[in-house]
Amino acid sequence: MIRRPPRSTPKPSSAASDVYKRQELGKYKIRVNAICPGTIKGDRMVRVIRDKSKFTKISKSKIEKEFISMASMNCWISEEDIGKMCSFLISEDSARISGQIIGVDGNATRLD
Repeated sequence: MIRRPPRSTPKPSSAASDVYKRQELGKYKIRVNAICPGTIKGDRMVRVIRDKSKFTKISKSKIEKEFISMASMNCWISEEDIGKMCSFLISEDSARISGQIIGVDGNATRLD
C-alpha cells in the first residue's frame, strides 16, 4: 500500500510528490525520476515570442535571444533532447538511477 499525505494537505509540486512515490516504490524495484525540461523550441514558443514581440514592440529575434540566454549553454531544448533522456532512463544503463530530479534545460540560470 502506498502511503501518501492526506488529501487535506496542500498538493506539492510534481517533483516533490515523487519523494513519496520513490520511498514507497523502491522496495518493489520500481524507479522514480523526474525530468525538468527547459524552454522547448516548438509551436508554443513561436507563439510566445510572436505575442511578446507584438506586445513589447521588440523584434522577435531579440526576444528569442533573450529566451536562449536564460540557459548558460545558450541553446533551446528540443523534444528530441527530452526523448533521449526518457530513453536513457528506461534503459538498463540507468538501472541504479532513482529518486532524481533531472534537468534537461541547458543549465537554466534564470526564469524571467
